[in-house]
Amino acid sequence: MFALITGKPLIFKDQLILDVNGVGYDIQASNATLQHCANQDEVSLHIYTHVREDRIELYGFVQPQEKELFELLIDVSGVGPKTALSITEKGSAALVEAVQQANVAFFNKVPRVGKKSAQKIIIELKTKLGGLKDLDLKPLSSKEWEISEALQSLGFSESDSEMVLKQLDVEELALEEAVQKAIQLMGKRQYE
Repeated sequence: MFALITGKPLIFKDQLILDVNGVGYDIQASNATLQHCANQDEVSLHIYTHVREDRIELYGFVQPQEKELFELLIDVSGVGPKTALSITEKGSAALVEAVQQANVAFFNKVPRVGKKSAQKIIIELKTKLGGLKDLDLKPLSSKEWEISEALQSLGFSESDSEMVLKQLDVEELALEEAVQKAIQLMGKRQYE
């Protein structure tokens, strides 16, 4: 439908309208795009047209690469345009790196993206973006699970707990010792 729209940006809170010769196009955009459009007399946005049964939505992107990544994300089963927009908000380079490094925690920080969805995104995009590191899909051992539960009861997130567990040889440590070492590693990560 639309590929590029150029017009005067009008911003109302988090809503972007592009005025093109007196016709206003309601554009869904990330906060970064809204900031880019603020105080501009005219902008050109690359447009993705999302057609649903009850509406047509336009999604706008400053760079064509952002639009390409957005399209790759919505091709993943279970990822809708709003979630894809939230993910692309983190930046193209960070997104590509997260896929290449199989960084599940990167995607978990996005609302509506759980561990399974993050793994699915990584698996499906890895073939398209390339991967440097394999995704660890094996379940936690019973000892790792106990340590993860202990860390979560102390207020650490599941993704942080599992990330720290990969740095420890938990099978060689007593349960209490493994929890203490994991807490120490978490503390070091916070100050890096």
